[in-house]
Amino acid sequence: MSKTYSFPIPRALPLGLSASCILLFASFSGGATRNRGGLLEALNIGFLSYGHGRNLGLALYWVGIFLLAAAWVLAGRTIIRPQLTNPRPKGGLRDIQRILFAWVTPLVFAGPLASRDVYSYLMQGAMVRDGFDPYTEGAAVNPGPFLLEVSQDWRNTTTPYGPLHLWIGELVTGLVGDNVTAGVAAYKVLSLLGFITIAWSIPRIASKLGADPAVALWLGVANPVIILHLIGGMHNESLMVGLVSIGLLAALNRHFHAALLLVGTAVAMKATAVIAAPFIVWMMLHYYAPKGSSKWRSLFVFVLSGLTALVEIIAAVALITWISGTSWGWLSQVSGNSKVINPLAGPTLATDVIFPAVQIFMPDASYNAILAVLRSIAMVCMLIGLVAVWWLCRKDDRDAVMGTAAAYQVAFVFNAVTLPWYYASIFTLMGTFRPPLWLIKFASGVALFIGVSFSGDGNHQLYNWFWVIGMIVVAWFAIQWIFEGVPKKRQPEHLSLIHI
Repeated sequence: MSKTYSFPIPRALPLGLSASCILLFASFSGGATRNRGGLLEALNIGFLSYGHGRNLGLALYWVGIFLLAAAWVLAGRTIIRPQLTNPRPKGGLRDIQRILFAWVTPLVFAGPLASRDVYSYLMQGAMVRDGFDPYTEGAAVNPGPFLLEVSQDWRNTTTPYGPLHLWIGELVTGLVGDNVTAGVAAYKVLSLLGFITIAWSIPRIASKLGADPAVALWLGVANPVIILHLIGGMHNESLMVGLVSIGLLAALNRHFHAALLLVGTAVAMKATAVIAAPFIVWMMLHYYAPKGSSKWRSLFVFVLSGLTALVEIIAAVALITWISGTSWGWLSQVSGNSKVINPLAGPTLATDVIFPAVQIFMPDASYNAILAVLRSIAMVCMLIGLVAVWWLCRKDDRDAVMGTAAAYQVAFVFNAVTLPWYYASIFTLMGTFRPPLWLIKFASGVALFIGVSFSGDGNHQLYNWFWVIGMIVVAWFAIQWIFEGVPKKRQPEHLSLIHI
């Protein structure tokens, strides 16, 4: 008899933990490393941050991120697939929570990964501390240790972030002085607080809407994009999305004033948080004018809810602006900076496709000129799309949460600039509203693709067509494997009675 050999499939938790440990070590030589100082120089091993040491760190990063993605796929196969096949109350939730804790813990001690934005946050806070206005002046006006770490591309640009972002930066730099390491550690704590808030609230939102909390946590929080960019990258999206998440949960629990104030606070961090507000208005309408109410009552409640939302969100932003001593200058900067070009943004992708064809007939055509026109068209499409999604998703609370995710998707597709951490606003909500299987598969595939497309230093592979095609194929097969045998029409989940 011939022997057959099989390779055991590793377990998701230890595999992901190993991946995070690798990313921890890689962050100090293959991540967004310091230009001056830092841990490696303090240990007299600064050579690891350049040359062959840097290359080794980058290689370790790719090993780590692929292992993390593989661990997430395994968790989907071994925990989420059985839950989708045979739904059980709280089935798999504790397992995903343990996995998430294990995967995130090593990254708490990691340096910045896949982005240098945290250095810009510190620089902007130091500018406010030192009497400069980040809404009208670039970082170059305030030389010092923080400026040395800011990317050359951003040293002469203003910030699009709100007064809460600057206030936090001012408090952090006021506390740590010009100590870059301590400042990065402070932002790591802040990003972790936002992440914990998201991880706490998302399963509860899912439970309120009758969805599976385990699926919501796996798809929306444990995926590689969220872990890498919110914990590793320390983006302010972590706090913004955390505030919006607990705001939506408060609205589902009928604490509408708290919900609006939380969303308003999130807007003071980053303007895109306002997208959630119109959908909270629908929730207010459903509660105060339930089905069967007269048209006049519905109209009155709708107008009053809209005015309440407007007043309370503006009040929250105004209060934070006043207390922080900043200004409303961010309103003129919310469109962001047009320097960033990658095909995650619809206008850029369209330009990449159209421009070669245009050049055939117009050899002197300008890429930037075509991009500017398409960005203008995209802004109009975004406004139309946002209004359409808001109107279509008005039936009930589930529709409102689904509409919030859809509206964020519309915004990021048509936005002039879209970066991977922006998708935190979408992914975190994707599993909360009982999505159909095809949408779970699609969102999982997108998360997997984006998660492995950005290197440790922030560069991306989206113009490497061999990489793009290869990763699409890999993502497709991985998703088919995860959800193999899951019926398209699943059994009723009956999870609305779960109390987490």
